[in-house]
Amino acid sequence: MGLVDANNAGNVHGGVIMRMCDEVAGLAAIRHSGRRVVTAGMDRMTFTHPVYVGDLVTVKAMVNAAWRTSMEVGVRVESEDVRTGERRHTSSVYLTMVALDEHGRPTAVPPLECETEVERRRQREAQLRRDLRLAEREQIRAARSRED
Repeated sequence: MGLVDANNAGNVHGGVIMRMCDEVAGLAAIRHSGRRVVTAGMDRMTFTHPVYVGDLVTVKAMVNAAWRTSMEVGVRVESEDVRTGERRHTSSVYLTMVALDEHGRPTAVPPLECETEVERRRQREAQLRRDLRLAEREQIRAARSRED
């Protein structure tokens, strides 16, 4: 990370980290689907520790679940002070990525093959987050229709 990526306290801007997460999530989704993808949503972005100018940043992504045309990708960000070797988990986020066909329309993605208990847990938790997002969306629509 360089000076243009940081504020005057030497902390890397959250938006810079978010962009990195979006790019890595897209690569994970492309790898799974074999298709071009777009970001449909980003939620539950948490920043637990700052990233400082000069830190080595590692961003890891994993497809947690695949539905008809969308996938949830979990991203974990770690920073390392290269002078001391101290590593910290700095951020986590979940992104919803949608696969597109050659005409730019949503297209089917392959099912996710979970082989370990950790992968099955991540898939269950992704489904819970999806259910909550859809329920929240419906509650907002219902509240708006009552206001009209």
